[in-house]
Amino acid sequence: MLNSPPRSRPSRRDVLRWGSVAGVATPALAACSGMSTSGASGSGVSFLTTQFTPVEETRNLRAILNRAYEPGAQLVAGDSSQLGTQVRSQADSGHVQIDVIAGLHGDFAMLGEDYLTDLSGLMTDLAGRGYSPDLLELAKLGTRRTWYVPWCQASYLICARKSALEHLPSGADVDTLTYEQYLDWAIAARKANGGKPAFGLPAGPEGLLARFVQGHLYPSFTGGVVTEFRSAKAVTMWQYLRDLWANTVPSSTNYNFMQEPLTSGEVSVAWDHVARLVEAPRKHPEEWVMAPNPAGPKGRGYMSVVLGLGIPRGAPHLDAAKDLLRALAKPTAQIDLLRKNSFFPAVKAPIPPDLPPAIRLESDALHAQQTAPRAILSLPPVGLGRHDGEMSKIFTDAFAAIVLNHQDIRRTLDAQARNMQSILDEVKVPCWSPDPVRADTNCTVG
Repeated sequence: MLNSPPRSRPSRRDVLRWGSVAGVATPALAACSGMSTSGASGSGVSFLTTQFTPVEETRNLRAILNRAYEPGAQLVAGDSSQLGTQVRSQADSGHVQIDVIAGLHGDFAMLGEDYLTDLSGLMTDLAGRGYSPDLLELAKLGTRRTWYVPWCQASYLICARKSALEHLPSGADVDTLTYEQYLDWAIAARKANGGKPAFGLPAGPEGLLARFVQGHLYPSFTGGVVTEFRSAKAVTMWQYLRDLWANTVPSSTNYNFMQEPLTSGEVSVAWDHVARLVEAPRKHPEEWVMAPNPAGPKGRGYMSVVLGLGIPRGAPHLDAAKDLLRALAKPTAQIDLLRKNSFFPAVKAPIPPDLPPAIRLESDALHAQQTAPRAILSLPPVGLGRHDGEMSKIFTDAFAAIVLNHQDIRRTLDAQARNMQSILDEVKVPCWSPDPVRADTNCTVG
């Protein structure tokens, strides 16, 4: 998708918006019956993916698998919402048909150690590949052992015209901004623009503003999300967002993909998902910068969409499955995935010079963000299933009430906290990063 406008692939939009696949064209893996597959496999390895399910991306993935792993693999299209039931059903019946699972962190968290193969030894073999400590810790699912191999990732960044850098506060570095400096920058840019705001946010009906609040502001200001939802620190954060919005282009409520107003010149600085920014610097990358998210009192919060590779317990071709995981952990295979399906490597992999400069801008900024001091990794909600959209709506509704309609912050958070707790009471799942992850404790709103 980074190689073509995201509007042309609405099915991937769900991935970027909610961090999961909603609705896959080919249901797969009935518990003990046939599988819907594509491609042949001399190794017999079956590869179930809950991601890259649109036709073109599936075709790309099949080619990537064949190039990375000579015996090949049977590619199976699956649905995140059904993955847990399928894997558990096969394992409990003693007839496991899946060798490799490619899915989101949340897919593996829902399976847990009872249904996954311990990959600690394999990760020891891959120790020199340059995985970040955050990704390695995530792959342990709150235990001391590794249950999946991080495969690829995507995240959110700041994109700005270089001409806007002249309005940065004195002494500020765009790569190490604080939220206070970011606000001062927005104020200065507005004053230099004749009183008209120059900063934008994706607050349109299909924009990702909920992820800005949930995955970036909350961790940076409070250190958590659910457990700090209505804390005093959260009240301070929402007051900050009011101040930032006062210096944001009002038509941001219509923006879904920030690359569009950036390209047209309606805004000069914006936050969004990397896939919704990349078209802005594509033609003239020398005129643009990509930068990490700002830092708040608790650290530099950032949300990452993490995909991994795991092996179900009882997989019929265990050794071959591990060989496939080793092959896909090679930098060449991960750059191939970036080139074809637009997710960034989880291993250390230099970006080839023939890739578009805009992708290099994003790659450098993502690396700086991930390795920054006091970085706080945040994940999309884990284990909510069909309620995931309802959770995002809580944040957009709070934004509408507090920021757009100037309603009381404390009363709004108390009301939305009840809605959030109602969801959590129904799903009964542990919290997810950056909140404390305790496998034996259900997540509770703080």
